[in-house]
Amino acid sequence: MTPTGNPLAARARRWRLQTTALAGAWLLAACASPGPAHEPLAATTAQAAGLASAPPQQALAPAQWWRQLGDPTLDTLIEQALQGNPSLAVARARLAQAVALSQVREAANGPQATLGADLARQHYTAQGLIPAPVAGHVYSTGNLQATLAWAPDFFGQHAAELEAALGQARAAQADAAAAANLLAAQVARGYVGLARLQAQRAVAERAHAQRQEQWALTRERVQAGLDSQVELAQAQAAVPDARAQIEALDEQITLARRQLATLSGQAPSALAALDPALARLQALPVPPQLGADLLGRRPDVVAARWRIEAATQGVAAARGEFYPNINLVAFVGLNALGLDRLFQAGSRQFGVAPALRLPLFDGGRLRAQLGSRQAELDAAIAQYNGAVLDAAREAGDAIASLQSLTRQQAQQDQAAAGAEQAWRLAQERYRAGLGSYLSVLAAESQVLAQRRQAVDLQARRLDTHVALMKALGGGWQDDTAALAAAPQ
Repeated sequence: MTPTGNPLAARARRWRLQTTALAGAWLLAACASPGPAHEPLAATTAQAAGLASAPPQQALAPAQWWRQLGDPTLDTLIEQALQGNPSLAVARARLAQAVALSQVREAANGPQATLGADLARQHYTAQGLIPAPVAGHVYSTGNLQATLAWAPDFFGQHAAELEAALGQARAAQADAAAAANLLAAQVARGYVGLARLQAQRAVAERAHAQRQEQWALTRERVQAGLDSQVELAQAQAAVPDARAQIEALDEQITLARRQLATLSGQAPSALAALDPALARLQALPVPPQLGADLLGRRPDVVAARWRIEAATQGVAAARGEFYPNINLVAFVGLNALGLDRLFQAGSRQFGVAPALRLPLFDGGRLRAQLGSRQAELDAAIAQYNGAVLDAAREAGDAIASLQSLTRQQAQQDQAAAGAEQAWRLAQERYRAGLGSYLSVLAAESQVLAQRRQAVDLQARRLDTHVALMKALGGGWQDDTAALAAAPQ
């Protein structure tokens, strides 16, 4: 007969195993319930936003794209803005704060060691709980203790909290890049706008001089009996109207200079002599098509994507609250009544203090907290979807406007050439004695009108090029994933 051991001992072992299994099952069943599963919103795709599935291009927008405009003064202004603009400094401070918070979260998840020393001198009451001979006397007490605590992450809650903090830090980094991209575009567009105002002022000055000539010529014709006082009054009124247009342009020029100074982090009056010229600015290259890689080059879209990741991990951390929380604590030290005994062998103390916390009934607090995190996730996905659609729209609008402006400029060039030819013919007829100088001035009015339109179209095209560079991400390269290894 094969020995089977003590049947009572085997039965006791089976009972202990069953009891342990039942206790574990009861603990899991006793946890507060997270409720039914939540299906988050669906994130939109590049194809749904109308972006082609083309292979990634080398660069939708070149790094430091503003240098291709060919104006060193603009380059200096943008560099000053990127260094000294207060709004950008705020974005960088928020990034530093988000990174620091992720480091705090990572440090909190690891083992914690502390060393404490307490000294006290106390008169112990003779009527209290402390017995003689301590009661009624003064004694010094000392405590020197080292403590090691650790909360194992059995259910992934701590890891999810860390990933959520890292997601927020990565989003803050992308936000800082988006702020820099926006600031560079604002400075460039303001510079182009100032150049347009300066060019329009030059045309307005010539229009003012022309109206003065018309007024003088009309006076001569009235004296000769060729015109009436009606024509003279009309010609005279046109002169202050032209001056008012110049004054309005001067006001806009002053405001534009002050805005550029503020954007570049300088005193509002620092750029009072800034005089850009449209002729010095060159158009930027346009990408042949917009691919799905646009979404990875837009820092605002990348920031929205990281917020989805952070919110997803926030939901996971909230679910972890429904599971047991285990803490392990160990301590070792010295404690004595009387400092002369503190370092004696009998003053040693040590121990371990494992703890288990299991949520049972919390009045729905954990479920409400989970619902809040799930709502945050849905909001993050909705914001991402909006960012994707805005990115596709902004880039597509800029390209469509550039194509239209190219056609408009071609038509305007023809109209300007015709006006210039008519002006030359009017001058030739006047010199040949076949026409009046009023005809020359009237023809010049058409030339000036075409010059105004040419300035507006050229400025609009440059402004739209800048808007396109901003819509394409400003040459940004996604480096947010590097933050995963940053906290130590």
